[in-house]
Amino acid sequence: MSTTATLPPPLHPGRYRIAMVCLGNICRSPVAEVVTSARIAEAGLDDVVEVFSAGTADYHVGKSMDPRSAETLTSAGYDATRHRAQQFQHAWHDDVDLILVMDHSNHDDVTRGAERDRVRLFRDFDPEFPGEEVPDPYYGGEDGFREVLSMVERTSAHLVELVAGVVDR
Repeated sequence: MSTTATLPPPLHPGRYRIAMVCLGNICRSPVAEVVTSARIAEAGLDDVVEVFSAGTADYHVGKSMDPRSAETLTSAGYDATRHRAQQFQHAWHDDVDLILVMDHSNHDDVTRGAERDRVRLFRDFDPEFPGEEVPDPYYGGEDGFREVLSMVERTSAHLVELVAGVVDR
């Protein structure tokens, strides 16, 4: 998988949908959803850009995000209260402009039998370490959650700049 700093064009004029995907949808992808949604709103794009998240597995469907993720987000000033885990649906390929996965395993799960040009690693847009995976902090300590937040904030800032260039206003 090559790294790239370009986005696919919108499937539908006047809107852009981004799905953040990890394994269980309780740690990495909800953090990416919350932070990117906040950055989208700050840029004044929340009326045309939708960000949501999902997991490739159904382990946590309907549950809140991991309390450590929620605490890390809350401590940094984000609202972590609205998240409920959901499972990725392959039908989304027809209606989602960009699917950002957290690691190569997620990429394989999401692209199985589907078009790959709209599926990228989230950190393909990381200005410091493009193409790296977002490590899963689930089995580690608090530092892992803070590290994930830091890379998500950096990557989201760059991603929003790119999104602003492809949406029709």
